[in-house]
Amino acid sequence: MAVDSKTVVDMAHLARIAVSEDDIPEIAAQMSQVLALAEKMAAVDTDELAPMAHPLDASQPLRADAVTETDQREAFQAIAPAVDKGLYLVPKVIE
Repeated sequence: MAVDSKTVVDMAHLARIAVSEDDIPEIAAQMSQVLALAEKMAAVDTDELAPMAHPLDASQPLRADAVTETDQREAFQAIAPAVDKGLYLVPKVIE
């Protein structure tokens, strides 16, 4: 698909981009190349291909789901200003 200068001017107006008259032919050529590539990619048969979550066939190493720290809740609540039944009490800020 060929992009003409009017299309470039219209798109620049929609995008609110200032384009000089000297750059319009080059931009039209570049846009035509991009659209040609998109048409070429759309022509490829991908019906037999499974979708991928990531372009690289890599796996993410995960750590074991194990507790690595000791329970310090009692020590932290001992120094808190106000605690009730294991919960921190804070001043009411929303009425």
